Amino acid sequence: SIDCSFFLLSAMVKVYAQTICLKNDPALIEEYKEYHRKCWPEVLRSLHAVGVLQMKIFLLQTRMFMYMETVDGFDPKVDFPRHMEMSERCVEWGQKMKGYQEKAPEAGPEDWWTYMEEVFDFSSQLAALPPV
Repeated sequence: SIDCSFFLLSAMVKVYAQTICLKNDPALIEEYKEYHRKCWPEVLRSLHAVGVLQMKIFLLQTRMFMYMETVDGFDPKVDFPRHMEMSERCVEWGQKMKGYQEKAPEAGPEDWWTYMEEVFDFSSQLAALPPV
């Protein structure tokens, strides 16, 4: 029998994938990574307060990929600005991080972090399989 508790949880969250690049400077990349090893408490708390449940950022050379899970009612256009309004430290963090980043080549004119298309969902395909 398959434990379905994961499938119930996954129906209650939204998942986002985004990409951006870091400036191609090894010293700046190390600084960026160090900041993220010790993310400021105000940033963590405000992201959680607006509905972020999980956030992971991966790096390959200068390309970053962010995986994020949020509560179902999360709206990036509303809730990211709300997070920034919760603390001057969040604004400071955002400005500081932007100094390390540059748009991905595929980014649109209004994009910074660029949303990525989901092309595979293991859980939904697994759940759709007929019983064995």
